[in-house]
Amino acid sequence: MDGKKLFRGEPALALAVLINSFGVVLMLYSGAGISAISSVPYAFSRVLPQLSLGTWTYIFQGALILSLMIMRKRFVPSYLFSFAVGFVFSELLDVHELWINILPTALAWRIIYFLLSYVILCFGIALSNRCELPIVPTDLFPRELADITKIAYPKIKIGFDVTCLAVTAGLTFFCLGRIDGLGIGTILAAFTMGKGIGIAGDIIDKQFYFKSFMSKKQQA
Repeated sequence: MDGKKLFRGEPALALAVLINSFGVVLMLYSGAGISAISSVPYAFSRVLPQLSLGTWTYIFQGALILSLMIMRKRFVPSYLFSFAVGFVFSELLDVHELWINILPTALAWRIIYFLLSYVILCFGIALSNRCELPIVPTDLFPRELADITKIAYPKIKIGFDVTCLAVTAGLTFFCLGRIDGLGIGTILAAFTMGKGIGIAGDIIDKQFYFKSFMSKKQQA
């Protein structure tokens, strides 16, 4: 593998879920707006606060999995594992929200939080895309949609993020009377993160190659 190091897919997926859930909560805490992939469940958690952000995320991910099966016109067993991974991700969102308030809130810190969360999400999503395992549905959806439509992943990712922003803006505006959860950081991330994930992926590919217990099955 040209001197590259093996990165097992199982710990890679666990790390991606952990840091991505932290990245989502940190971006929201920065005040720059929530990440696009979590903006829809966030909007529902504001409109219908009886359920937590983590629970709404789980529901949203289930809808994405169902949509992929409909587009593929068949039942895909591996998507069920992705659904389980999404549940863990959703629970971790709630866990991070329990302690995130201990961080300082000065403006300089909030800028650092946004930049850090952006980088974390780029590398986390790039890592999950390479682990050769079913991944969190919000990350799986654009990757699978790119495969179904044969459109380049960065374009699909940006389109998916922008659609999430539009839904969030409409839902919060008409139900709350204001646009909630969307900031300059959200918009910036939505239009650039697809490219950022590509750059992060290139950096990872120079150092590592990935195998999981499903690798042989995927190559078969």
